[in-house]
Amino acid sequence: MKVYDIYSKRQKRLMGEFLDVYRYDYISKQLRVQIIHILNDAIGEHRNLQTIQSFQNIHDILCREHGKLWLKEIFSNGYIQDVIDFMLETEVIEEILDVVELIFELIDRAYRDDSLRCITKSKITPDEAIKELNYRFREHGVGYQYESGEIIRVDSQIIHAEAVKPVLELLSDTRFKGANEEFLKAHEHYRHERYKECLVECLKAFESTMKTICDIQGWTYQPGDTAKNLINLCFQNNLIPTYLQTQVTSLKSSLESGVPTMRNKNAGHGQGSQPLPVPQHFAAYQLHMTASTILFLLEAEKALP
Repeated sequence: MKVYDIYSKRQKRLMGEFLDVYRYDYISKQLRVQIIHILNDAIGEHRNLQTIQSFQNIHDILCREHGKLWLKEIFSNGYIQDVIDFMLETEVIEEILDVVELIFELIDRAYRDDSLRCITKSKITPDEAIKELNYRFREHGVGYQYESGEIIRVDSQIIHAEAVKPVLELLSDTRFKGANEEFLKAHEHYRHERYKECLVECLKAFESTMKTICDIQGWTYQPGDTAKNLINLCFQNNLIPTYLQTQVTSLKSSLESGVPTMRNKNAGHGQGSQPLPVPQHFAAYQLHMTASTILFLLEAEKALP
């Protein structure tokens, strides 16, 4: 990872100029240029036909989704440069993140092919590119990271490192594809401030995780079983060892009244004549609680004989 602790950085730290909290509404030109440096190292030569075609696809996706005919009024520099210029020039945070997500999804997918990287003379691997991107986000105090093919919002670095990231890694197992998709959807809704939808996807991910564990272990359940029924089934089949159950008597209550209850009271039923807003901090708590609970269940399943 090409990161250097140069003099100006050390001085900024001494003067307390680095942000201690994340921000979500601004990405500096400096950070965008650093992202372009990572891109250039990762894709190598721009003249490769496959790379040009890939960026034409990125260009077309951005145009279609943002209702544009061209990203720039005058198309003259080629698809790669026009995508880069669009990211540099737009002041809309979501548009910047759209470009970053599409570019790094391409790097993550296509540039794992050693033959392509050899042809294009790539200087860094996809993993190195992703690692530096996430470092640069943190360095600038920008609360986003690239994980599992998507840009997700990061609210607590400790919780993200200890719960969210391990969950995404464990759910990348193809057997947990449904739960992984639902958990990523929850992050997507959260990023776009669709907090009610976030709660719904959290519960889906929680239930899908338990159903998949039941499938793996051969435990019988009904397709329409609720979270409460699935939790009971997990306890009945010693997902938690018997010798530990006496020490975690409150766990079942915590699971039953945690993820499902929060969703039911705020998003799962009719809201009456007055809309019931779900505050941002409430959705953040739900995401973190879901991550911690799923992580616990996955680790418990791995420990089964």
